[in-house]
Amino acid sequence: MALDDYSAAALLQWYADVGVDEATGDAPIDRTKLADKPAVVSYAAQGEAPVAEGARAPLPPLNLPGMKAPAAPAVDANPGSFEAIGDAKAMAAAANTIDELKQALEDFKGLSIKRTATQMVFADGNPAARVMLVGEAPGADEDRIGRPFVGISGQLLDRMMGAIGLNRDETIYISNVINWRPPGNRNPSDAEIALSLPFIQRHIELVNPAVVLFVGGVSAKALLQTTEGITRLRGRWTSYQSEGMAAPIPALPIFHPAYLLRSPQQKSLAWADLLKLKARLRELKILP
Repeated sequence: MALDDYSAAALLQWYADVGVDEATGDAPIDRTKLADKPAVVSYAAQGEAPVAEGARAPLPPLNLPGMKAPAAPAVDANPGSFEAIGDAKAMAAAANTIDELKQALEDFKGLSIKRTATQMVFADGNPAARVMLVGEAPGADEDRIGRPFVGISGQLLDRMMGAIGLNRDETIYISNVINWRPPGNRNPSDAEIALSLPFIQRHIELVNPAVVLFVGGVSAKALLQTTEGITRLRGRWTSYQSEGMAAPIPALPIFHPAYLLRSPQQKSLAWADLLKLKARLRELKILP
């Protein structure tokens, strides 16, 4: 259909108004209709039977002079693989002292977050203490200094322990489920927790405390093997035992101090938990 100059200009303006900005052919194509039968290209090599109609045939291999097959890329082992978890269990079980366990953690290759952390954050406090605290994972301050709970939340934890007569120099020992800072302070993944679990379990066995505190939801859920959140777990005495322990020990989940800094209205619940801890330690003759 022939158009005069005015009609052609008006049509172009309408195309622009509705968003048409490119012409792809001289004739329009109805994209809502499918071809009756897709075209199939057959690549039958010389001397081979022709490919059946409608079947997909593989492309013929390139055979250029001097061409070599590409080498398989090097891939790190899956951090959640059964092999890596088996290695973690074997290395942890072989450690007979805290120093040997620390070296085993240094030597373990299964955790990729080691490559992004500044250093390993192993433990702090008195290894002979009767009260052991297990946190979640190091933060930025812990990663920089190399000791657990040394930032703002660590200062609050020290005040909480001091309020019932405990201190990290003599009467408590502190470690984490994860011993390297996750990038960006993110929560540790399930695979990272699974790979770290044999080491923290062995750590508790070697310290052999009279009481263990699980500080925060990650620690409580991982070591108690539960899906319940910390708001339901906190303040409830339970028992903890692993394969290398002769008998279970009392365990108390408590709020993480970082959570208390974000939610100060929960400090009254945290204080109630500390009073429960103090009463149990008096029963065990750990506190006067």
